[in-house]
Amino acid sequence: MIKKVTESDSHYEKLDRMSVKKLLQGMNKEDQTVPIAVGKLIPKIEKLVNEIVPRMQKGGRLFYLGAGTSGRLGIVDASECPPTFGVSQGLVIGLIAGGDKAIRKAVEFAEDDEQQGWLDLSEHKVNSKDIVIGIAASGSTPYVLGALKKCNSKKILTGGITCNPGSPLAELAKHPLVAIVGPEFVTGSTRMKSGTAQKLLLNMISTAVMIRLGRVKGNKMVDMQLSNNKLIERGIGMIMKALKVEHKVAAALLKKHGSVRKAISA
Repeated sequence: MIKKVTESDSHYEKLDRMSVKKLLQGMNKEDQTVPIAVGKLIPKIEKLVNEIVPRMQKGGRLFYLGAGTSGRLGIVDASECPPTFGVSQGLVIGLIAGGDKAIRKAVEFAEDDEQQGWLDLSEHKVNSKDIVIGIAASGSTPYVLGALKKCNSKKILTGGITCNPGSPLAELAKHPLVAIVGPEFVTGSTRMKSGTAQKLLLNMISTAVMIRLGRVKGNKMVDMQLSNNKLIERGIGMIMKALKVEHKVAAALLKKHGSVRKAISA
């Protein structure tokens, strides 16, 4: 049996006797190793993004599938795509073992059901145009593995985000992203460095995909949803800068067209 890096003993002893300052310094020191581990994966992330984009241009969707912290991180990334990039709610979809109630409260043994992941995907009529990325720090979550096995058999593109080399997920996913961040500060607590690595990877994937799909102009979120006063003011600022007009004119244009992109292009 392969020893999981994520289950290895912490480099730090006697945490319960440390001062608050020492605890925080230790966590911060460990956190600084995460972006280095993620940076090593850029060539692999690039290959995955280059596979995702043409599929989504042809009507495919991006699914994230995970349990516990991994599932919640996928849902967070998916839920941020519509307000940030103005895409439909059904374009990027996050699924978690145990269903929506598991977002807030752990559902016992939900991740151990090898059939449920595929059943959850099937409710969305997943097909060969789509992309499914399994997320599991351990790389051994049955809910994720069962779904990816089925996806592979149906010729659905699969990716995997894990922190354990040689894990079943790393072997199963067509595009495995293995961020080797080492032992956690608190032994086995993968919501820490592993969770941070997963969040960084999800940010990179979805943002790069959306930019390549034309959802960013220059460096601005011109398709963002204008759902609060802060975002409206941000939109007005974008129009002022792009068209070199005063606040009042930009505000009127935004109100008339309902989006920054349309206001700039009018």
